[in-house]
Parts: sequence; C-alpha cells; structure tokens
Amino acid sequence: MISLTDSALEQIKRAAQDGDMRAVPLRVAIKEQVDGSFHYAMGFDEQRLPGDQFLNFDGLDLVVSATSKALADGMTIDFVELEPGRFEFIFLNPNDPTYVPPRKK
Repeated sequence: MISLTDSALEQIKRAAQDGDMRAVPLRVAIKEQVDGSFHYAMGFDEQRLPGDQFLNFDGLDLVVSATSKALADGMTIDFVELEPGRFEFIFLNPNDPTYVPPRKK
C-alpha cells in the first residue's frame, strides 16, 4: 500500500487543478535499475494497463502498475522543502536498497 502525506496530496491536487487534470489519475512508477537502486516517476496518465491498481486519496485517484506495485508496498510520498525555497516530492520506500529512514527531530 502507498500512502501520501497531507503536503504531497495538497501539491498533487494543486497540480491537477492547474493542468486541468482533475479527472485523470496520477500514475506512480518505480523501475529497478541495473545497480539495484530504484528510479521513481509520477505523471498524470489516462492509459490503463492490465494489472493496474487504483487507490483513492480524498478524491485523488492514484494508479500503480502491477510491476511497480510490489516495489511500492509500504512507500510514502511526501512533498518537502529540501533547502530554502526548493520543494520536491520524495519517496520514502523501505523496499529501496538505498532507503534511509528519516531522522526523528
């Protein structure tokens, strides 16, 4: 199961509204690289693939392919300020071999 933080959900909804993509699901994809690391991608996608899993977060539809589903299990997507004025989505994925859990403050 994938989860979204409130910050990520708000930003995705804002992007969907700005791009008039409110009715189009957000696809989250994960590809395992040759070195074992994971590459993440997100984008609004109307295409339906066999095995797609759909999740709903407060009116936002999210879709994950069957291939990405196993790699995404337990993942949280967040939207954070990495440095002053620079916000990005991050993928907190315990399945990723390079994953380091966030430090508690």
